[in-house]
Amino acid sequence: MLFVLFKKYLSESGIDNDHIIEIALDGIENEELRDPKKCYQYIKDGQKYYLLLDEVQFMPRFKEVLNSLLRISNIDIYVTGSNSKFLSSDIVTEFRGRGDEIRIYPLSFAEFYAAFGGDYDDAWEEYLIYGGLPQVVQFSMERQKAEYLKNIFTNVYIKDVVERNKLRNVDEIDTLVDILASSIGAPTNPTKISNTYKSERGINYSNKTISNHIDYLVEAFFISKADRYDIKGRKYVGANLKYYFTDVGLRNARLNFRQQEPTHIMENIVYN
Repeated sequence: MLFVLFKKYLSESGIDNDHIIEIALDGIENEELRDPKKCYQYIKDGQKYYLLLDEVQFMPRFKEVLNSLLRISNIDIYVTGSNSKFLSSDIVTEFRGRGDEIRIYPLSFAEFYAAFGGDYDDAWEEYLIYGGLPQVVQFSMERQKAEYLKNIFTNVYIKDVVERNKLRNVDEIDTLVDILASSIGAPTNPTKISNTYKSERGINYSNKTISNHIDYLVEAFFISKADRYDIKGRKYVGANLKYYFTDVGLRNARLNFRQQEPTHIMENIVYN
């Protein structure tokens, strides 16, 4: 969707379509171009000006390809990636000073309402439950929205976090996500969570491991953590933090759309 809009923008800005190369590497028709050498040669021969590489993580050693393409004059390169193999921090480190990062977040309520239309209160109730992922807005049935969010949660976010960080105990991070989802906006910290595991479940889940797992979720743009700020002392206090979900629809899907707490969900939305 992002590249569709960007390609339209380029065309409306006067760029000829034959000066735009668009390659969706997740498509079977472009499977051959996942080979770094073939993709590089294809693009180099084309001698175009704007290159749109979608889902670049499907290409092995894509960093090498992008570094090579940067040496070609008169070419503007735009790439997207949607999982942990394309982690933001890695890309910024690899291409520091030679590119810009644009983070795409779920729709704000204002953006959502512009697409949803209709009654304002109905739109707000919809947003409180299903969040602002663009694909969700396209579905008309509640069942479709719920299934899509649950699928994204399990097969994209959690799977990526587990695979990238080589986690062996998936149950630990599953339970951690459940705790965070049940307590959005509530002050807590890894030590408190660890104590909860020990007292209520008899599980030894160290605060260091919990802290690492939370960082993995933050790196995956799944949750955000808000540090406590001491206004009087004008400094951040490293005590209790608050954790918020990047999209409230994903949070609700994780809890099977139970525990609908409007005030806490609203706080999450305002934070985002």
